[in-house]
Amino acid sequence: RASRRAKMAAAAERVAGAAAAGYAALAVKFGPRQRSPHCLLVREHRVRDGAGAAHPPRRTLFVLNVPPYCGPESLSRLFFSCGHIQSVDICDKPEIAEKRDTLKSKFFNPKTTKGFRVAYVVFRSPAGVQAAKALAQRGPLLISTESHPVKTGISKWIASYAASVVDREELKAEVDAFMQDYDKQVAEEEAKAAAEDGVPDEEGWVKVTRKGRKPGLPRTEAANLRVLERERRKRARKELLNFYAWQHRETKREHIAQLRKKFEEDKQRIALMRAQRKFRPY
Repeated sequence: RASRRAKMAAAAERVAGAAAAGYAALAVKFGPRQRSPHCLLVREHRVRDGAGAAHPPRRTLFVLNVPPYCGPESLSRLFFSCGHIQSVDICDKPEIAEKRDTLKSKFFNPKTTKGFRVAYVVFRSPAGVQAAKALAQRGPLLISTESHPVKTGISKWIASYAASVVDREELKAEVDAFMQDYDKQVAEEEAKAAAEDGVPDEEGWVKVTRKGRKPGLPRTEAANLRVLERERRKRARKELLNFYAWQHRETKREHIAQLRKKFEEDKQRIALMRAQRKFRPY
């Protein structure tokens, strides 16, 4: 037992010394049977003034080295004792410009991240961040417990397969909601463009758009098919024209006959104009 305690103490010292400058090393273990702890690097999230609406400063804990088996629920349980948690976001890498205007969809974001990631834990008060940093002084925290086990092996594969099966009603509801928001946005843009149409700006310039009094009708699929069919027929006629030698000879013969006929018609017209004294070549 003494040797085991000595090993655990040495491991705790290694974890405490593994923290980079400005970070606190938080020791965690997957389960009680795991001997070597894993190191999470935590610090207060810092952003420039005017940025970070989704991850406000002083209330957001930035976590590095998050293992793949540690999800948002596991992080929420780890920091539950520090204070009320508003949100937990796990990303592939630190976000330079935070853009959280559009909500992510579980149907249209099938990308699965492999490897270690980063996380943003947002608390209700700044005291939660300080309490989370103070957890580094305690022993290793457990990610998978008896009351909240983390699925692994066959159970994890079964859960992943069950989550991959799409619920049609839920998908339809999400698509309908998205299209309603899109139609509303388009209507607002058109109303704004109509209000600004022909109105000069502060410098006196008038914005000219593509829409005129008689805008061209958009081509439908049937119209495109008719155009393609006409092009195909025209190309087929050109390919068969003068394909055989006798066709080429007949074309030449007809052309010469037309030239001779036109020459005789011109001769008769000139003779008639001479007879009427209307022929003035110069």
